[in-house]
Amino acid sequence: MIDWLQAHLGMNPELQTRLLTTLATIVGLWIVHRVVLAVVYRRVHDPRIRYRWRKTLTYLLYAAGIVIVGRMWFAGSAGLAIALKDPVSNLAGWAFILWRRPFEVGDRVQIGPHAGDVIDLGLFQFTLNEIGAWVQADQSSGRIIHVPNGKVFTDPVANYNKGFRYIWNEVPVVVTFESDWKKAKQILGTIAVKHAEHLTAQAEQDLLAASQQYLINYRKLTPIVYTSVVDYGVQLTIRYLIEPRKRRGTEHAIWEDILTEFAAAPDIDLAYHTTRGFKYTDEGKPALRAPPVTPHRADLAPADE
Repeated sequence: MIDWLQAHLGMNPELQTRLLTTLATIVGLWIVHRVVLAVVYRRVHDPRIRYRWRKTLTYLLYAAGIVIVGRMWFAGSAGLAIALKDPVSNLAGWAFILWRRPFEVGDRVQIGPHAGDVIDLGLFQFTLNEIGAWVQADQSSGRIIHVPNGKVFTDPVANYNKGFRYIWNEVPVVVTFESDWKKAKQILGTIAVKHAEHLTAQAEQDLLAASQQYLINYRKLTPIVYTSVVDYGVQLTIRYLIEPRKRRGTEHAIWEDILTEFAAAPDIDLAYHTTRGFKYTDEGKPALRAPPVTPHRADLAPADE
């Protein structure tokens, strides 16, 4: 047959071998596809799992066919490997996402510098509805970001929804040194409980479930206010749990309550970056003030004419 093809079609033996091998590869992969799906369909009855198996197997066999046939038709395997590096990496990333499920469509994630809600998952890339960037807090910027699937192997992936589905948020509030900071701290604690206490019970249940898979150990899930000092006042930081998509709305409500309560408190003022002078002999604590300097008699005597 090889001689006949060479005589009548002008195909040399090398070309004939490539064609026959390509045909055999296609047929072999098709048979593998049919056999594997037949086994899966006999053992699996869930339509979603069947669909996932079919899509994963189809794309993996496509990738295998491209690599096998490509190596035969392209001269130089090194050049082919370089040419197919990114597509194969993205295919492998796609299979990894479906199999290990670091995220799904609908999850809020951050991968490398990009953060957003996953709105589509394709063969070579997944798509994010971007949040952040030039927009304050975790709200949509309006941009659609396409990220190569291979990035899951090279960049850290942060999932806001998997495992423990709450995040910690902090609201720093700075009052002046002259303010009654203890009273301010009590006010902030009451506000924090008002807006976040209701999540504690559910968060404890979610934490218990997440601890079966991850070593997460939070000893305190209720809102808390921490005290520290910055160069222009006393900083009181509200720390509380919140659902990722409600972060900005809750922070907005907390700040409105803070402004309302502090406006009604005559002994509390919000601080801001200022430059101030401090006369230690007048403003320092009495026991720590430096004694006033009294001039010597010689200094008071008139100068000789």
